[in-house]
Amino acid sequence: MTDSVAKASPPRATRVHGTVRIVGAGLLGSSIGHALRALGVDVVLHDASPSQLRLAIDYGAGRAVQGDDSPSLIVVAVPPDVTADVIQEELERFPGAVVTDVASVKLEPLRTLQERGVDLTHYIGSHPLAGRERGGAIAARADIFVGRPWVVCRDAGTPASDLALVEGLALDLGAMPLEMSPEEHDRSVALVSHVPQLVASLLAGRFVDAPDGSLRLAGQGVRDTTRIAASAPELWVQILDANAAPVVDVLDALAADLTSVADALRTPDAPGARRAIADTIRRGNEGVERLPGKHGQNRRFEQVVVMVDDRPGQLGRLFGELGELDVNVEDLRLEHSPGAQFGLAEISVVPSAVRRAVEGLEARGWKIASTTND
Repeated sequence: MTDSVAKASPPRATRVHGTVRIVGAGLLGSSIGHALRALGVDVVLHDASPSQLRLAIDYGAGRAVQGDDSPSLIVVAVPPDVTADVIQEELERFPGAVVTDVASVKLEPLRTLQERGVDLTHYIGSHPLAGRERGGAIAARADIFVGRPWVVCRDAGTPASDLALVEGLALDLGAMPLEMSPEEHDRSVALVSHVPQLVASLLAGRFVDAPDGSLRLAGQGVRDTTRIAASAPELWVQILDANAAPVVDVLDALAADLTSVADALRTPDAPGARRAIADTIRRGNEGVERLPGKHGQNRRFEQVVVMVDDRPGQLGRLFGELGELDVNVEDLRLEHSPGAQFGLAEISVVPSAVRRAVEGLEARGWKIASTTND
């Protein structure tokens, strides 16, 4: 071997120590396994489905149980309707381990365990706000947690060392741990996750009987709005059932807003009707402004839309020339028009870089379709 051959870098130090047992080898469980193994952590996988378990192991998410494995941390990544049962089983089987779960609802499993009288000293509920439209071990990725919030639900009796281990798991995987109560978590995800899923599904459901001609007009906006409508119904029935009350609260408020807009549109010439419609759009503007942007910041970016020929290497060339112009791409969205031989690359940049990006790209032969201020 010559000196020019690069040597593999040793895994960096981790906050998680010992063996990590992951129960549930689906998307989240396998993704956690991949990320930990990349850091050199010993990962043991268990799943009620032998085929799912073998698939996850074959893909490298962890190893099979070998005799008397003694995990320091157990991650329960199973469907919501069996989360409490599995947490109880793991706490009783491994009393020396810290147990967390990654279910998207936190209050119902906790109440179930409390009603059963389970010793919850070493249990800490958590939830990474990460995922994909596709599920299962085959869709798992080690990087889906990077930069994403990871809610940790501690209580007054949580040992500091246990809390450090669960938060360390989030940090090791590149996530941002946030402490919340189970009640606060469930209200929050009802607003930013569960109701958006229903809204996307309801809107996409209107496409089922729509004329083909109408759907041919669909652009990137409607695709963005309905992207999560491709999610698995079986899982979402469980999630929505477990968090029904907070979801209903948001749906009732949203239904009232929809009724108000519909009434204004029925009589657009009535006094105040146009203002009601304008206020609806304006309030949406204000809400979007509150959403955290890159790295969790509330910093706003401007958009430069560039026409990109549908040929190999064009996006790479665009990014390379933006780099030469010292313009950082903060975000990117691609839109392809049906039948067109080009796409539109919507590049998000800091406001101070807009002019430099536009003038520099045009000088290099790129066609600018629009900017935010057009």
